[in-house]
Amino acid sequence: MSITDVLSADDIAAALQECQDPDTFEPQKFFQTSGLSKMSASQVKDVFRFLDNDQSGYLDEDELKFFLQKFESGARELTESETKSLMAAADNDGDGKIGADGTFTLVHHTKQCSPRSTREGLGCGIRQGLTSPFP
Repeated sequence: MSITDVLSADDIAAALQECQDPDTFEPQKFFQTSGLSKMSASQVKDVFRFLDNDQSGYLDEDELKFFLQKFESGARELTESETKSLMAAADNDGDGKIGADGTFTLVHHTKQCSPRSTREGLGCGIRQGLTSPFP
């Protein structure tokens, strides 16, 4: 599967352009511009499988670091703070992993983490009470 099987190459390019400089990655903005936020649960699950390099069923910080490069091989790596912020936004149980259901919720309901929360390991999590679209 290629990411352009489910997302427009032009939308991906526009999303990557918005965050080409270090520490400018804003998940919600990226998801909106790339078209991810418009995708169904099934489509997000397909994208999740594409992002899950080791096919473990989870994304860890090592995989998130290369998140942008999964959309375009020449894209930059996420900085450490961007990676930790993205993880904190979807890792509700603090195990250091994001599953497919967490990815769907992240794409559709991102809560921005403050740099202080991420830096101090306080976590921020996404809004509670959201149900997973996956069985």
